[in-house]
Amino acid sequence: MAAVVFESIIRSNPVGKWYIELVDTSEEDRSEFCLDIEEYAQKIEDMGAEYGGDIEVKWQADDNVTQQQINEVRMAIAAWEQEQEAGRSGEVDI
Repeated sequence: MAAVVFESIIRSNPVGKWYIELVDTSEEDRSEFCLDIEEYAQKIEDMGAEYGGDIEVKWQADDNVTQQQINEVRMAIAAWEQEQEAGRSGEVDI
C-alpha cells in the first residue's frame, strides 16, 4: 500500500500571521488548522497514526504568503526538530 499523502498548506490570515492547514487527501473533507508548529506536529502525528505512520507530506503555500512567513515556518520547524533531538539525547538547556 502506498503512503497516504497529507498536504501542508501555509496560509496567511487577514492580520498577516501564518498558519498551516493540514489536509488528509484520502478523505475529501478532513482538514485541520494549526496555529503553531507544536500543534502541527501533534496533529500530523495523530492523523498519521491512523495510517500506521505511513504518510508523505507535500508542502505548498498560498499566493499571499510572503517569503518571510515561509522562512518563519521553516525556522520554527528547525527549532522544534532541534528541541526534539535534544530531548532524545538527554541534553538540557541551561
